[in-house]
Amino acid sequence: MSEERFGEFVLVRRHDYVAELVLDRPKAMNAVSTDMARSITGACAALAADRDARVVVLTSSHERAFCVGADLKERNSFSDADLMRQRPVARGAYTGVLELPMPTIAAVHGFALGGGFELALSCDVIVADRTAVVGLPEVSVGVIPGGGGTQLLPRRVGAARAAELIFTARRLEAEEAHGLGLVDHLVEESQDREEALRLAARMAANSPVGLRAAKRALRLGHGLDLR
Repeated sequence: MSEERFGEFVLVRRHDYVAELVLDRPKAMNAVSTDMARSITGACAALAADRDARVVVLTSSHERAFCVGADLKERNSFSDADLMRQRPVARGAYTGVLELPMPTIAAVHGFALGGGFELALSCDVIVADRTAVVGLPEVSVGVIPGGGGTQLLPRRVGAARAAELIFTARRLEAEEAHGLGLVDHLVEESQDREEALRLAARMAANSPVGLRAAKRALRLGHGLDLR
């Protein structure tokens, strides 16, 4: 297994044809700062160009959290101009994960809230353990889900259910989230990473050309008819 660091807060581990993208800002429960967003974007760009990476697994180095969303302490220090400059940097991180050309799996435990849950939603498959708590609580602090949640959540649970979850800012525990289809695999505590890597290895055993072509067809074909 080899490792490569992207900035201070992101690590990429390689397990044969599976790349593990690790959110590694444990002191802040992986709150996404400007620097961390740039690191996620850089790591995704490198992985997208890596023909040996057939599947990417998004994991966390924090024992009790996947990612708690945006770094609100940093944002509270920003002027309006700072926020405008930071916005495309933050969006780049979410877009980087969403547009990875190979299958992606999020391994979620503990808190995955706001932008943290949007990172997971940007993946093709979500594996969660029983400690997971997910949600998009942005409206409770006067903003909206800005990392793709307003588009990605309805694709999983339908427009009405997504609206309810966003408007109420509800946090859902793992079992309810699994029942609603917000997560795809529910595993025992601390087994999310292991299960995600196992699933990734099964995917990576297939043709890399086929995997990327299928990913592209799934993304571009969403909502289209068969003609």
